[in-house]
Amino acid sequence: MSGQAAWKKHAYHAVLWLVAFIFFAPVLWIILSSFKDLNGILARPPLFFFRPSLENYQQLFRIPELVRDLRNSVIISLAALVIALIVAYLAAYSFSRFRPAGTDLFMFLLLSIRMVPAAAVVVPVFLMYTAFGWKGTWGGVILYYAMFSIPFSVWILKGFIDGVSPRFDETALVNGGSRWHVIFNVILPQVRPGLIAAFIFNLIFVWNEFLFNFIVSSDQTETIPVLLAVNTISDGGLNWTFITALTSLYMIPPIIVIFFFQRYLLVGMTFGTVRGEV
Repeated sequence: MSGQAAWKKHAYHAVLWLVAFIFFAPVLWIILSSFKDLNGILARPPLFFFRPSLENYQQLFRIPELVRDLRNSVIISLAALVIALIVAYLAAYSFSRFRPAGTDLFMFLLLSIRMVPAAAVVVPVFLMYTAFGWKGTWGGVILYYAMFSIPFSVWILKGFIDGVSPRFDETALVNGGSRWHVIFNVILPQVRPGLIAAFIFNLIFVWNEFLFNFIVSSDQTETIPVLLAVNTISDGGLNWTFITALTSLYMIPPIIVIFFFQRYLLVGMTFGTVRGEV
């Protein structure tokens, strides 16, 4: 590699690191602020060098609802996404292989659901949940998040299944395999990256969703975003020590998941790849 080419490569990497730092700077600032006292957080000019303290986290864990709401966030997210991925995978396989009449229109309508502002449907959802007696129940909250995660999951998974040649299905069926064998033993292993991508995309939504959990949940089913909103104001002002500590703690699980499965996010954005035929 010539000297000029090496210089361009290093300059390119430097620009990438700079852009990454700019995007990560607010997150880094929140994490650093969680180790400061209130005076340190509000100091002008900002303090870049300080003695870190765990006092904010100690106060955070004294809140009795913290562990309960953190547990609720984990349970509701995992349960809703498991249900959504099972339903979405079966629906995506049907759309991909059988292509019922109006498939293209129906796929467009599915994706359009995600474009509707939450405020536009919050009142009908609230009235429906109240009428059915689902408000505040575990099943009702999990069902809502599963229902809202299905459309986007169908879109992602259909793209992946479309990329798997129908010859795989035909070969398995000719050799005596059942349709369920084809779905779960032949096609499923090949679209596993799509399942992981759909899981991560929807996990980000469910993990951070506030409005509907605030409207349709009860004290026993509320999640961390509701706890954050309810306790943001303290003594007539913003409780910055609570905000920074809880935000930093709540970011850890999705960051870990995304770190280990980040390559699937890029794959998911392409909606699958074309595979060779048998």
